[in-house]
Amino acid sequence: MKSAFLTFLAVSASFLLMPHPAEAHHGWGEFDSNHELTFEGIVTDFHFTNPHCVLEFNVMKDDKGQVRKWQGEFSSPAQLSRKGWTAASLQTGDKITISGNPARDNAPAMHVTRVRLPNGEDVKVEGGR
Repeated sequence: MKSAFLTFLAVSASFLLMPHPAEAHHGWGEFDSNHELTFEGIVTDFHFTNPHCVLEFNVMKDDKGQVRKWQGEFSSPAQLSRKGWTAASLQTGDKITISGNPARDNAPAMHVTRVRLPNGEDVKVEGGR
């Protein structure tokens, strides 16, 4: 009986001493935090889902007169909801002003830092004002 208890104790201790896997998160390293872009755009979709909320929007015109599709990445819904965001915060067709750190690979994507809604209200975003 004593050896069974010691075996149980040794196995339990080994589980406590095992390294735990690090939680995976890519961070914001793919975005250039030294630069910020600001666009006026039209919301085409807002995904209030894990692991990151994503905003799809069209920028009115590029230098060639074309509409350009962009994507803005936010933190998780849990973090945004603590700042008052909901799945209905942005609706398809909303005209917004959006600022963020551009993708380092020049893809039409950004880590969103600020959003101004059609009513002129500035909506808080992590890293934003």
